[in-house]
Amino acid sequence: MARSRGRARVVLLLGFTVALAVRMGEARAQEAGMLDERVTQQSVGETICRTGYADTVAPPFGELMAHKNRLLAERGIESDKGAAFAIDRRVPVVLGGSPNATANLDLLPWAGQQGERRKARAAVMLKHCVCEGKLSLAEAQAAIVGNWSVVYSGFSQTSCDISRLDVATGESAERGAGHDSPP
Repeated sequence: MARSRGRARVVLLLGFTVALAVRMGEARAQEAGMLDERVTQQSVGETICRTGYADTVAPPFGELMAHKNRLLAERGIESDKGAAFAIDRRVPVVLGGSPNATANLDLLPWAGQQGERRKARAAVMLKHCVCEGKLSLAEAQAAIVGNWSVVYSGFSQTSCDISRLDVATGESAERGAGHDSPP
């Protein structure tokens, strides 16, 4: 019975976190604490579009694990359940997010529709669009901070057009038109 209550609490907490992230949308992407001031629209060629950039600015693994453990404790998640969660950067480093600012760090489950694995793929797809000049850095940041799972589901391998996707509400102008799976 206690195990069921614990699971229900985790599910409720995750649902609340996702709902809050959706509501915050574009405005949160512009919070200074979440962004790396070295990355601007003018500097993307020397920063996020440069091979290996994220590795050069990432904090040590031990530092990230300390943040993760703190976040798990704050949310009342038992440490033995921690492997199911990933440290999440609300604005990923590959999109100009601060690599170590506390305001940019959160927890996401690894798996599932709202999981870190999918978010990381969405971030990489958005980064390619920024580096190809098909999306602005600000547009990509707003998309990843908004309902990024819509971006993940609505992306095409050949197009960076996210204008049909509403990252605030999760609605898509092409819903049901065969855009259910990512590239």
